[in-house]
Amino acid sequence: MKNTKLLALLTALLLINLPLQAKQKVTLLLDWFVNPDHAALIVAQQKGFFAAHDLEVEIVEPADPSMPPKLIAAGKADIAVDYQPQLQMQVAEGLPLVRIGTLVSTPLNSVVVLQNSGIESLADLKGKKIGYSVSGFETSLLQAMLAKYDLSEKDVEMVNVNWSLSPSLISGQVDAVIGAFRNFELNQMALEQQPGRAFYPEEHGVPAYDELVLVANKNNLSDKKLHTFLTALEQATIYLINHPDQAWQDFVSYKPNELDNELNRLAWRDTLPRLTLRPRALDENRYQHMAEFMQQQGLIKTVPPLADYAIQLKD
Repeated sequence: MKNTKLLALLTALLLINLPLQAKQKVTLLLDWFVNPDHAALIVAQQKGFFAAHDLEVEIVEPADPSMPPKLIAAGKADIAVDYQPQLQMQVAEGLPLVRIGTLVSTPLNSVVVLQNSGIESLADLKGKKIGYSVSGFETSLLQAMLAKYDLSEKDVEMVNVNWSLSPSLISGQVDAVIGAFRNFELNQMALEQQPGRAFYPEEHGVPAYDELVLVANKNNLSDKKLHTFLTALEQATIYLINHPDQAWQDFVSYKPNELDNELNRLAWRDTLPRLTLRPRALDENRYQHMAEFMQQQGLIKTVPPLADYAIQLKD
């Protein structure tokens, strides 16, 4: 009996002194402040999917949205939320970035006008003022959309509204905006009782593309925590799709005072159908077509091999 008790005591002491498995730290840089586009990431954090895989994920909201890809390229963080078209431009500029996952697998970008503006077609934009926030891809997007109606950038007046898309439209500063997210700005305008009408790029001459993607440094792709991160994200995505109401509660619990509002509630409803169901999955044709489009628009000089900037990590 004494031997049994002694053995149990020694076993207990041994277990106490065994080092706990250290959690792997992951620094995740968002593209903007937390919003329903990041639903799967926040649910994975709040519901414990990351923790269950021994990941300690630090989620960082950037002060400057242009910085996350640069910080990943410099090895200052592990994963960043990026945009597929911008990624292709960043890679063309020499940044060592690779897409490893997808969050939102449809375009969100759109051209938006006030519903009562009398603008029924993109052809009606001739001679109008169009607001934008980021030159480059967005203005090229608009050019391609206008081209279907025999219009060019010379037929409109471009106005930099410095991220103030909805306010500039509602105030009459501009007649339309490019860069408005259909799941956010349209709801924001509706809440202001100034409903909008959206024209979607993928219906007007622009290839469909992934709006939000996850990127890592191409020199770190052998790091196992990237694989583990995606596994946890996939599990969170399944949970979110199966339990959207509970997932909403998990989402707003991240920052209740900031996230639990009517705008995010409406955006949540409109975002869920656009979340990718398979974060790892890579649509090669989609990336190839967008690269060709961007070359035609003069945004990149050559169409790079897909493996240079987008891969599907195996689980």
